[in-house]
Amino acid sequence: MEQATVVRNAGSRYELSALPEWRPFPAVLRGKVRLGGSSSTNPVAVGDRVLYCEGENGAPAQINGVLPRDNYLIRRSTNLSRRTHVIASNLDRVFVVCTLYFPELKLPFLDRLLVTCGVYHIPVTILLNKIDLYAEEAPEQVERFVEIYRSAGYEVLPLSAAKGQGVDGLKALCSSGVNLFCGESGVGKSTLLKAVNPALSPRTGGISVSHLQGCHTTSLYEMFPSGNGGFIIDMPGLRGFGLVDLEKEEIYKYFPEMLAASAGCRFTPCTHTHEPGCAVKEAVDAGEIFPERYNSYLGMLEEDRKFR
Repeated sequence: MEQATVVRNAGSRYELSALPEWRPFPAVLRGKVRLGGSSSTNPVAVGDRVLYCEGENGAPAQINGVLPRDNYLIRRSTNLSRRTHVIASNLDRVFVVCTLYFPELKLPFLDRLLVTCGVYHIPVTILLNKIDLYAEEAPEQVERFVEIYRSAGYEVLPLSAAKGQGVDGLKALCSSGVNLFCGESGVGKSTLLKAVNPALSPRTGGISVSHLQGCHTTSLYEMFPSGNGGFIIDMPGLRGFGLVDLEKEEIYKYFPEMLAASAGCRFTPCTHTHEPGCAVKEAVDAGEIFPERYNSYLGMLEEDRKFR
């Protein structure tokens, strides 16, 4: 058997390529892989390194197994709350695309994505898109957003895909490794992808969809060359993001500013909600931890269902 990486997934149809070589070819899952005992809705995800056998007489290659993942981004399934969905695997960076308006920013949604990236040790960069639409009229909101997340230790890149502002910096970040772009619908993710590599057409399913023609693009997960050495993964816009594989007692560890402050708490363990001598609550009261982030944390503690 040979080895390759999954570069496209549309339902039960796949494309593989032996990265860093870019020569995608069609593949299907062997039944044993498809029916494995996983609770995930998708046994194979874009970015997976797989073992395959060549197809005979022009038939697609057959995926026979998935190699261990270095990491992956996972969420609770949108439609089946007791099941999970692996968005992509073996990632070098996740770009979370968001906007203050058009659509309006939902901080709890953003924070769930950031927490999940932290759980699976995936570097993350926040792309604040469409600043041409509100930077002049709402500079205070832009400054506060950037301060909230940079003070927590995240890289934040304000940009405008439509105007080309900040795009060169984004291209440089995409020049190596496998990079996933994710975010809510309408944040301009597709426009950003095309700005990184003008040869791409992510809204219509990519440069060449050949055997994937006819698939609804909202269910299409695919990887492309970035045009300058790396690879980028496009995915459908997210409507919600439910946490997976994380106990409530561990959530604060993935808020970097809360984890740092928690060393001063009087009690261990501390939920950082009601205990006396809680250094995290004191930091919130002192303005050292932003209330927006603390409120996101409280929402995650209270939640036992998928977030929408």
